[in-house]
Amino acid sequence: MQPMTNIAVRAARAAGKIQMQYLNRLDTLTVAKKGRNDFVSEVDRACEQEIIQILKAAYPGHGVLAEETGTQQGNEYQWIIDPLDGTTNYLHGFPQFAVSIACRHRGELISGVVYDPFKDEMFTADKGGGAYLNDRRLRVSNRKSLDGALIGTGFPFRDHTHLDTYTEMFKAMISETAGLRRPGSAALDFAYVAAGRLDGFWEIGLSIWDFAAGALMVREAGGTVSDLAGGDKHLQTGNVIAGPLKVHTDMVRLLRPFLHADLRA
Repeated sequence: MQPMTNIAVRAARAAGKIQMQYLNRLDTLTVAKKGRNDFVSEVDRACEQEIIQILKAAYPGHGVLAEETGTQQGNEYQWIIDPLDGTTNYLHGFPQFAVSIACRHRGELISGVVYDPFKDEMFTADKGGGAYLNDRRLRVSNRKSLDGALIGTGFPFRDHTHLDTYTEMFKAMISETAGLRRPGSAALDFAYVAAGRLDGFWEIGLSIWDFAAGALMVREAGGTVSDLAGGDKHLQTGNVIAGPLKVHTDMVRLLRPFLHADLRA
């Protein structure tokens, strides 16, 4: 594991500790509404502050892009942070949430960590160094097609602009697979694709902090990540497909007919 990933692991564990400390007293939390179906709690903010403090202590010149505090300028390195992915799950005591931390250098992802504190599962990835769950090397599933595949997804719960399009995608996908799952944390969905627990994943309108770490993880586990048209603009658009090569190819083929002009990026 590279030094930057080690620091990210330390930061993720510290944030996870905060999450677990508050989990049994959720009714006491201060929660604010950022937008439609989009919430932030004092736990999100405390976790983000802790993560940034640890990262900045080790790398004071690095920039930061964080969900709650926004952008802090720095040098050619940038940390991309989601302190609590799956906030709605967390606030309901639904045990599917995670910390996501990625680092990119000159725009290229080089390190990623996704930590599930409830299950104490630490997913890590280094560019060129593979992806791991704790100390076990990860590989995407060996599924060769959508037939029999278990696919993860996420509903467009904030912005309903493309809800009808997504519903058509959902119907098409469910008819060709073994089933669809929507657990509610994109960071963990990507980690599960890397681990072979899911055979593929797609979603519309993610934010970069939701899946930057996971995107590197899937690639380092032998999978493919793209935008919905099969291109490379997923980090910019948040419209994404991930999975083993043959499953990914089938997903692009299946979803392409539903892409309007504003989803083709």
